[in-house]
Amino acid sequence: MPAPASEFALYCCELLGTVGLCVARRMFGAYGISTEGLTLAILADLGSGEKLWLKADETTRPLFENAGCERFTYQSRNGPKSMNYYSAPEDAVESHLLMAPWARLALEAALTARKSGPVSRRAPRTASKKMAGASARERPR
Repeated sequence: MPAPASEFALYCCELLGTVGLCVARRMFGAYGISTEGLTLAILADLGSGEKLWLKADETTRPLFENAGCERFTYQSRNGPKSMNYYSAPEDAVESHLLMAPWARLALEAALTARKSGPVSRRAPRTASKKMAGASARERPR
């Protein structure tokens, strides 16, 4: 049975709830926060305490940067690596109302990432379900 989410993770799920029911799941020593299977935020400590990091993309990145948000950057064996996540604005972490537009931006970035993600090589489920339900005489030979 997975360990329950931390109080901060539960609070962040509630804070981001204006875009849908959010769930926090442990991943790589941190938490991923998702809604409807889309990861829109992560909670991680990069050395200055646990922070809420919101998903960004090419369109939303300037908005986060103009708000003074920090880019998610960690040290790897090969040097610093960045991900398309930015720290949530401090005032927004204290207010559902102020977080709402940032949550929408994070959700939009997650939707964009899903659309441009890798293409599945599996057959569509609907086609395989139709074949499984066909009787022997209806199946192509």
